[in-house]
Amino acid sequence: MALKDRVPVRTPTGRSRDADDAEAIAVYRERLLAELDRTELAALSHDQRRLRLERRMGDVLSLEGPVLGDRDRAAIIRRVVDDALGLGVLEPLLADPSITEIMVNGPHDVFVERDGRLQRHPMSFSSDEHLLQTIDRIVSAVNRRVDESSPMVDARLATGERVNVVIPPLALDGPSLTIRRFPRPFRLGELVGRGSLDADLVDLFGALVRARLSVVVSGGTGTGKTTFLNALSGLVPGHERIVTIEDAAELSLQQEHVVRLESRPANVEGRGQVSIRDLVRNSLRMRPDRIIVGEVRGGEALDMLQAMNTGHEGSLVTVHANAAEDALGRIETLAAMSELALPVDVLRDQVNTAVDVVVQLSRGSDGSRRVVEVAALVSRHREPYALAPLATFEAAPPGSDRVVAGRWVHHELPEAVVRRLLAAGEAVPASWGRS
Repeated sequence: MALKDRVPVRTPTGRSRDADDAEAIAVYRERLLAELDRTELAALSHDQRRLRLERRMGDVLSLEGPVLGDRDRAAIIRRVVDDALGLGVLEPLLADPSITEIMVNGPHDVFVERDGRLQRHPMSFSSDEHLLQTIDRIVSAVNRRVDESSPMVDARLATGERVNVVIPPLALDGPSLTIRRFPRPFRLGELVGRGSLDADLVDLFGALVRARLSVVVSGGTGTGKTTFLNALSGLVPGHERIVTIEDAAELSLQQEHVVRLESRPANVEGRGQVSIRDLVRNSLRMRPDRIIVGEVRGGEALDMLQAMNTGHEGSLVTVHANAAEDALGRIETLAAMSELALPVDVLRDQVNTAVDVVVQLSRGSDGSRRVVEVAALVSRHREPYALAPLATFEAAPPGSDRVVAGRWVHHELPEAVVRRLLAAGEAVPASWGRS
């Protein structure tokens, strides 16, 4: 049964021209698919199917459609074929490289993010039913489900975009669909060119990762944690075995020896769930040199700390937090969510022993994303958390153009970090060398 048949849809109280256009496109799509042999289409490649549908849709318009100019005719053909093969009205948005996020708040409210700013987009779906059909196509492609009994789901598109869906009865104004787009994998050198960090920091990160210091990448929503983690992972030596663990696979590592694991929700009967925590525990039996967790958000934080403390140094992980010090407190809180009722001082001991460096990311008012702090954890055992700054970003006073500018200030490396680097055969980066 399709999602549109499992979830009650609302009767629209008002109609817009965009909604009427979307409904016309849906009618043409059904007309087109009714005339084609779907078994034959399934045997064709994606490009061949698109070409076949475009030709047939052109014939339908010639026989039954209104008289249109070449541009309008091509636009209708493209929209109908996008609706038949892809994600319909979302296809042009996904093809636009300037769009970093797509937010659908019901069928008639579509917003996008460009350059860090939100703006309404004129495109819309014809109805709740049309939007639900698109959602069904997305989640079913990755063996996820969403319905009235399970009205929230995280998924991903085949091209890697992260998708979140909330449907009625939780979403009061119609199905909500959020698509977070990820740019192609960047290397740290490319992020330097985009102003996310300076070249000296690349040298520091290289030394820290090769010396197997465990790094936590911290930041708020939309600050570029996944992008930065992906770039940072490129510094891991190619001969090491890497296991990545994610809710929805987003990382794209360049190394050859990578095992990618993805969690799985429960099925319709409530069985078969495989959590991030299950994957972290299982990864310890897979002989990893490095464990990379896309994000810790629950009791798996304790298992991650245990892994870092039992021979898996050099692991990388992201966490939501607004400051480097907050990241440590959040990891402690998440670790307390496990079924083991450990005292706070025991959890603090685990964090102090496991984590070596915290990298804090932030998004500026101009939409830019950058490293704003790099700090080493210098507290030991059950001491209160103490961070020693390695680098901080000092922003210049904002100008009329609202562009955030500034410089990175480098601080002296703690003795413990210097010893770790030298023991691993790594030279202390020149900008942090002692006079």
